[in-house]
Amino acid sequence: MSRQDRTTLLPIAVGLFSVGLVAVITVFSLFAGGRTDVPVWLSAAAMLVPVGLALAVLSVVRRPNRHGAPASGGTHRAR
Repeated sequence: MSRQDRTTLLPIAVGLFSVGLVAVITVFSLFAGGRTDVPVWLSAAAMLVPVGLALAVLSVVRRPNRHGAPASGGTHRAR
């Protein structure tokens, strides 16, 4: 994954998460209004919430730290 891919992945993930969140809010408001037959595309759009969240976590985990080294899963002990 190149550096450019990592910098563009987070905004894309935030956009997907936002669109999915709007879809979830719309579904809840339709149910609150008494409508039980929600369109399939709206239910599918609501699935963008976990997709966006997963991409955002992946983007943050794979981002290098300030010193240019790749992020590691280990702990850093101070001396």
